[in-house]
Amino acid sequence: RDDDDINDVASMAGVNLNEESARIMATNSDLVGTQIQSCKDEPFLAAIPLHKRILETAKKLGITDVPAEVVTFISHATQNRLRTVIEKVTVITQHRMESYKDDEWYEQATDVRSQLKFFEQLERLEKQRKDEQEREILLKAAKSRSRQEDPEQARLKQKAKEMQQQELAQMRQRDANLTALAAIGPRKKRKLDAPGLLTIGGEGVGVCGGGQAGLGTASPRQYPRQKITRVNLRDFIFYMEQEREMSRSLLLYRALLK
Repeated sequence: RDDDDINDVASMAGVNLNEESARIMATNSDLVGTQIQSCKDEPFLAAIPLHKRILETAKKLGITDVPAEVVTFISHATQNRLRTVIEKVTVITQHRMESYKDDEWYEQATDVRSQLKFFEQLERLEKQRKDEQEREILLKAAKSRSRQEDPEQARLKQKAKEMQQQELAQMRQRDANLTALAAIGPRKKRKLDAPGLLTIGGEGVGVCGGGQAGLGTASPRQYPRQKITRVNLRDFIFYMEQEREMSRSLLLYRALLK
């Protein structure tokens, strides 16, 4: 008995095994009586068509038998590969959609939109100048009273007459639009929220009819919209260009030709 007391390390350390067992059972009481088993290994791809496809490829290489474990392994490998591709393309799409305009660590070097607007304004001014020149020529031709029967002069007069009629029609249409807008009156802005419903602290407070304030029906709980990441062909092309095994593939060249 003395030897048992000496060899009992738990009692020498002052640990009561019964109390520790009771404490462990109380902590894991929700797991007592539960049965844990592994989930069924479900393949990602349809097993029968995939097996036929593998057998067709294997027969060309002189292999006649392909076990079911190979089909399961290839199915899981396909799932893993597809998950990796989707994750990488999603990251590329998020980088493309990310805006650094309001980031204090970045400053704008070029503004392509402003440059395009400037060129469009230049083209508009050039077109306006040419139209003014053409209009002056037509007005001079319309005012000229030469007695010579010049077909070019007659054509210019006819064109000037058509231009004046078109300008007169535009002025009439503009006056009609202004008259209609004045008759309709100022447009009222549409209220986005429900009428008479205020949101205070997440609870809806309604206003009853007759000017008396009261508690209305609480607005339905609005869940945040799930952010949708839209991947386009450019993102896939960029991904394939970065991948070593796909940077020179036929699939990449076909995607670039689309």
